[in-house]
This record gives sequence, C-alpha cells and structure tokens, in this order.
Amino acid sequence: MQSRAIYAQSTQRRFARWLSNEQVNEHQLYERLIRYALSTWSQPRLVLALDTSMLWNRYCLIRIALIYRGRAIRIVWKVLEHGSSAVAYSVYAPLLDAVVGVLPGAVLVLFLADRGFADVELFKHLHRLNWHYRIRIKSTFTIYRGKHGVPTSSYHLHTSQALFLHHVRVTKARYGLVHVALAHHYPSQERWYGISDQPTTTDTFVEYGLRFDIEESFLEDKSNGFQLESSRIRSAAMLSRLCLVLAVATLYLTSVGTAVVAQGERRRVDSHWFRGSSYFKIGWHWIRKALGQGWTIPTTIALQSALDLHPCIPSKSQAAKRQPLYFRCTTVDCAVPLEQRLSTA
Repeated sequence: MQSRAIYAQSTQRRFARWLSNEQVNEHQLYERLIRYALSTWSQPRLVLALDTSMLWNRYCLIRIALIYRGRAIRIVWKVLEHGSSAVAYSVYAPLLDAVVGVLPGAVLVLFLADRGFADVELFKHLHRLNWHYRIRIKSTFTIYRGKHGVPTSSYHLHTSQALFLHHVRVTKARYGLVHVALAHHYPSQERWYGISDQPTTTDTFVEYGLRFDIEESFLEDKSNGFQLESSRIRSAAMLSRLCLVLAVATLYLTSVGTAVVAQGERRRVDSHWFRGSSYFKIGWHWIRKALGQGWTIPTTIALQSALDLHPCIPSKSQAAKRQPLYFRCTTVDCAVPLEQRLSTA
C-alpha cells in the first residue's frame, strides 16, 4: 500500500477505520463487479450453492456462490452474530432475490443446498424464481406417495441400490409435486437422500456433488488461503466488509488463474504435469511470482464459462482410483395408477 504513513501502526489503523466505516456498502460495490465478470458468460446454465460456515463459534457466514471450475465464487453473503450454522429461511431469503440482479439474462439456474436448508418455504421461493434445485434431505423427511406419509429412513435399500420416486409430496404441508432420490452408496456405506423439482436419476447425485466445491472455498478463506480467523475481528459488520476484500481477491485470482491456464503458462507456477492446483491457487502463485519477477500484472476479470477444459488431477494414482457411480436403480412414478406402476417399475 502506498500512503504518507511512516509507521506500520498508522497503516493498520487506516485499514481498521475502513472496516469500521458504515458508509461502505460492500454489497453495492461488489454487485457491479460480479455483474461485469458474468457479462461474458457463455454457458446456457450456471450452478449456485448455498452454505454457511462458523467463525469462533460466534459468527455465522451465509453465502450464495457460483460453482466455477472446482471452486465457488461469491455472489452475495451475510455475516451475523449467531451461535449455530443452522439459519432460518427468513434470514437468507433476501440473498436469493439479491442474486437475481447480477445473473446474466436467459440463463438456467441450478440451485444446490445441504439438508439444513430443506424447507418448504425455500422450495416455494425457488419455484417463484424459476430455478431448478437439488437439495439434500434428512432421514426424517416425510414423503407422501398417497394418503399416508413415511420418513425417508423407512425405505430399506440394499448396498448399491437407488430408488427414484417421482411426483410425490413432502412434509406435513404435503408440498409438491416433487421428485426424490434415495440411495445406499458403496463403498462409503452412506445413505443419500435428495429432493429435486425435476425427475431424478443417478445424474441427480452427480449434480448435487458440485455443492462440495463451496466447502473448498470456505477452506481457502480460512486455513488454506486468507487465514480469515487470524483477523481477530469481533464485529459482524466489519467481517462483512472484510468479506468484500476476500470476494474481490478470489474473483481476481481465479480470473488470473483461468487466463494463465488458457494461455499455456500454467507450468511456470504449477509443478504438476497435469493441472494439480485450483485456478485460485494458480492465480495466487502467478501474482506472487509476477511481483518478484517484474512481470505484467493482469487487469482483466471475467468468468466466461464453467466448462473446464483442464480438469484438476492432483496425481495419476488418485485419478485411477476414481470410479463411476454404480447403482441398481428402481424408478416409481407415483402419478401413474398403482396397477400400471407395478407393471412398469
């Protein structure tokens, strides 16, 4: 930073005053930047994810982010003093409407969220926005295939078995018609339960799996990047403004990393034969080396497409261990009369 300050403490105080400045509207500032970055978006669909993260078990970070090439780019966020990562629909509902203003026109939206957000009010809100969704549900989630409802855990699935229920109603409110995907995954032995506004298939699990990219981005905010928890800030408003700095830096470094890979310059900062680091990390290493070597610093910010022509492969051995999803599938369309349903299942 260039200023007239002589002492390091003076520079630190200047940043502290900025973070405390109530005239700084972080969302209004960032809205213009992210809208510009998405102005060249070339894909017909984009994927959004909603998630939360805790700081010192005292502050809850709520974020809606764009899933982009293995990571998540912030769109909107909110920081509140809240002792739990579980938040009510009324708290994050305004964020959903705020996202609409920055998305490119005529693009399909797929919305992902974990089971803590499986709420009928959220389903209704997404329907009003004309967004598709894949949301994980709990084992106690009630499914109605007729007059009587049963929890998802009552469906006893064998190993590597998947059951897809179409045109059902859920919860005591009997909301629907929606579609449910249930599976017993091998070798993890996990039970997978999900809800969708579109007919479910094995692709439903693959699409929901994109949600985990937002967790990687939270990790980069903390222990694997910006070290957010080292800020020692104890104010929700100041943390929200600091998140603006992190959001701009993440967007810029990801754009730089994407450009470096596209120009064939990746191996100057990435030691892997194939791409082994995220675009965020590649951009980070490129800027650090550019400052030391006197290279030209890129000034372009753009998110042109989520299509990744250079997927990340940390090692050949790990890539060889990856196996496609395999399930013995059964699909039941509950809108079809019972006699026909049994004959076609």
